[in-house]
Amino acid sequence: MATLIEAKNLTKSYGTTRALDGVSFNVGSGRIVGLIGPNGAGKTTALKAVLGLARVGGSLDVLGLNPYADRNELTKRVSFIADVAVLPRWLRVHQAVDFVAGVHPRFRRDRCEQFLARTTIKRTSRVRELSKGMVTQLHLALVMAIDAQLLVLDEPTLGLDILSRKAFYDSLLSDYMDEERTILVTTHQVEEVEHILTDLIFIDRGKIVLDSTMDDIATTYFQLIAPPDAAEAARALKPLSERQLLGRHVFLYEGADPDALGRLGEVRRPSVADLFVAKMKGGAA
Repeated sequence: MATLIEAKNLTKSYGTTRALDGVSFNVGSGRIVGLIGPNGAGKTTALKAVLGLARVGGSLDVLGLNPYADRNELTKRVSFIADVAVLPRWLRVHQAVDFVAGVHPRFRRDRCEQFLARTTIKRTSRVRELSKGMVTQLHLALVMAIDAQLLVLDEPTLGLDILSRKAFYDSLLSDYMDEERTILVTTHQVEEVEHILTDLIFIDRGKIVLDSTMDDIATTYFQLIAPPDAAEAARALKPLSERQLLGRHVFLYEGADPDALGRLGEVRRPSVADLFVAKMKGGAA
């Protein structure tokens, strides 16, 4: 598996705020990586660095390029979907398609038209006549039609209803992904993306809190749902977190023996959201 992104000891400060504090991670080809963190954790700064939009300390290689120094070349091989779709309000839909087709050498008009065909967007409509969700759909169609090696998504489905969000992620898997392409996505709606992720990175206060494949997470982290009479024995196994749910105790463990946990109650694989909350609490302790 080729390495598309190699970040070593990235640092970035804004005044006295340390946005990135020795951040290191690798992203390989054919992977779907979730970069998850609370507001102000450093996600946006990390994405800007990868896209060549911010100069950072440390070493960063993206597709064999220095993203800041080689940004013009990088833009030909990377697509970016931001959390806010910005398109001129006077522009008609067909003009937007024509413009991107004219300026980007890797734009595939047929793929764009396929995406748009799944919407109710009229080609003659102006952007100002579209709903917020339609503007987002148009922006997604334009960017995803670019034949890029790396697709960077920053809250890509903001403004879409639940049906459109599901259709978007289905399109990622069926129409975009292959073993050569890679997706790096940040989102607060982790429940909607965890089923497609191959790798997971948690970042908090400029530091990496977790960096793992989803396969390794499945064999490392366990959730125990135990009755009250087993709570003390469960606490003795040193969980990462504990909460109560409908009269039962819910514990989350790292590296525990699942057989030992099973003798105390029901063992499950934790959701990404539950793992995220446990790791953030642990980092704040």
